[in-house]
Amino acid sequence: MKLHDLRPAPGSHKKKTRVGRGIAAGKGKTAGRGTKGQKARAGGTIPAWFEGGQTPLHQRIPKLRGFKNPFRIEHEVVNVGAIASLVELGVLESGEMPGSKKAKGAPVPITVNQEILRAAGLVRSLDKPMKILGNGELSTALFVVADRISASARAKIEAAGGTVSLLEVPTRSVPAIGVTDDEPSADAVAEPEAVAEPEAVAEPEPDAEAAPRRKPKTAKTAKAAGAAEFEAEAETEAEAEAAADKAPPAKSAPRPKAKARPAPAEQIAPTEPAAPSTGDAADESADA
Repeated sequence: MKLHDLRPAPGSHKKKTRVGRGIAAGKGKTAGRGTKGQKARAGGTIPAWFEGGQTPLHQRIPKLRGFKNPFRIEHEVVNVGAIASLVELGVLESGEMPGSKKAKGAPVPITVNQEILRAAGLVRSLDKPMKILGNGELSTALFVVADRISASARAKIEAAGGTVSLLEVPTRSVPAIGVTDDEPSADAVAEPEAVAEPEAVAEPEPDAEAAPRRKPKTAKTAKAAGAAEFEAEAETEAEAEAAADKAPPAKSAPRPKAKARPAPAEQIAPTEPAAPSTGDAADESADA
């Protein structure tokens, strides 16, 4: 076999139908669109909900009322009368519960739960919770285990000498059997010891008498503040000059005389003693 001998499997490839290529082609002339009309034209598509112009269905039917609760729980509903009919037919038989004490003279109640009713064909599935309703009559003692039960059904079961046990789903975590709340479980992960945090340094309290911080001034506010300060200084200077003109001239106090300081002993030059007068000196003075 060579490459040019390869052929597709018979029936896997089908030739495309060529319409409008003459009457002999099989779909010539109108090309399978019928005779004229809206559907025979190009682009003449009609939506599936179009009803020829009459009032459409979604306008003839009124709007739906109410709402559908997304949190609604579907239950497997069983009436007390249906259970009583199974007891009469002998489908449900009485038996002792494992671990229970035998009571003398008292009839053993018939155990009824969702698995037993599922085997008897009264319940369709075990995926939904079961609820017992009180429609019908009951004269046999039953031990009923269900998820929910109506008040009338409970009254009829207890009046016939039976008991009711409800299955409760725990809303919080429950410790394992044999483990108390005080003792930690083996699966509990040991938490690391808390590291002592350093003591926070107390920050000094702000001084109440401290002057409040001034807000930063913009160019406009700074200009206005400068003008106000200049006017205030001018007014204070004018008031000071007016007060000085009105006040009487003050007498000038005499200046105290400066005391002469004695010269230090080192600066005083020692005075030489006068020379004694002689006779020659007296004669010279007389001649003069």
